[in-house]
Amino acid sequence: MQLKSRHISLHPYIVLMGMGLLIIASFWSLDIQLSKLLSFRSWELMGKFFGELFVPNLSGNFLNKVFQASLETLAMSALGTLIAAVFGIVLALPASKTYANDPIYTRTITRWILNALRSIPELVWAALLLISVGLGPFAGTLALALHTTGVLGRLFADAIENAPTEPGDVLRIMGAGELKIFLYATLPGILPQLISYSLYRWENNIRAATVLGVVGGGGLGQMLAFHMSLFQMQDTSTILITMIGLVLLVDSFSYFLRRYLDN
Repeated sequence: MQLKSRHISLHPYIVLMGMGLLIIASFWSLDIQLSKLLSFRSWELMGKFFGELFVPNLSGNFLNKVFQASLETLAMSALGTLIAAVFGIVLALPASKTYANDPIYTRTITRWILNALRSIPELVWAALLLISVGLGPFAGTLALALHTTGVLGRLFADAIENAPTEPGDVLRIMGAGELKIFLYATLPGILPQLISYSLYRWENNIRAATVLGVVGGGGLGQMLAFHMSLFQMQDTSTILITMIGLVLLVDSFSYFLRRYLDN
């Protein structure tokens, strides 16, 4: 009986060793002071912090302010996502190859634009826009719209390219223009997918909108930054509970709506 020698590739082990060395180097380069984290004083301060945090402010006047800020955050995320969906589909058309012999002259530059938009985080967009439009929800909405346009534009372009080409080829042979081909052949087949992508990004934008308030983008985030800076933990607790509830509400609505569209 002849035994066949097996060739064992060393590449996975080399990659794992490299990752292990990087992790060890990360611990060595960071100033991690576990003694302070595990000290009795640290646990005492954290206990006091969480003890105050779990006693929300339920006064009517403050709850009214939180409700108004919640509506502002919801509006920022919804409007930002809607603007991004519109511009995303506009940019997705020149960024996608719709048939085999498509010359796609604008594909490369449009994809560069989409990459640039989504490579810059919402916080950076908000910080830049605050200079021109000032503090408030308008800057936050535009920041969400710019970043999400890059994300949705790329997803929409991939959906267009992966769509079946046969219906469009038939219309193209009949002399129809590319816009009509997209509206009557491509769009009906990918519309549920586009809506699903947009709803998923709306879920993410609810979370992002709360963070944008930290840099003055309005909504719950701006209230959170203000009250935390003053160490008003009861007010902070109310805002955090509201943020969690708002995210859960939008996530549930989006989930059931996507389930309905899939059926």
